[in-house]
Amino acid sequence: MFDRLVVSFFVDEVVGGFFISVPPGHIACVYDRGRGVLPHIWGPGLHLKIPFWQVAKLFNAQILEYTIIDNADLSNKEALGDRPIHATTKDGISLIITGSILFKIDKNNAPELWESIGENFVSKVVRPVSRSKIASVVSTLSLERLQNDRPLIEKQLKEEFNTEFQNKGLICEGVLLSEIQKSSS
Repeated sequence: MFDRLVVSFFVDEVVGGFFISVPPGHIACVYDRGRGVLPHIWGPGLHLKIPFWQVAKLFNAQILEYTIIDNADLSNKEALGDRPIHATTKDGISLIITGSILFKIDKNNAPELWESIGENFVSKVVRPVSRSKIASVVSTLSLERLQNDRPLIEKQLKEEFNTEFQNKGLICEGVLLSEIQKSSS
């Protein structure tokens, strides 16, 4: 029994350590203990790596939805969501804003993302940028404009997000404002 356990461990760690399987919709970056994070990425498929010397990290390369809603669970700091954003318009009206931000990892810059930001890009980039940019754009507009020009404002927000995201290995695919309410407080 012990022999089978040792053989099973050996097969998993040594033989399995030669390969990384990248599923559809994902990419892999490689950390080489001698050269650091390698500049190339691996797309879907089976790839060969050096066991113990190279470590592969999978990233979801699909479009992800970051939702800004009332019941967002923030117990996990990397959760793809946040609570509603409180902002004040140009004409001094306090608002509560909910919506979604659609984003994905820039495949070409994934190694830089992993090296400079790490795996925690939601808590380090997406959440703070979304709160800041939405509040700052709302502060330059009147309530009437927010209500009447939503497509233009969503486009402006997308451009603002991409300005912030471009150097961080992320791409904003769209900003969708679902509700803009006057704050009761």
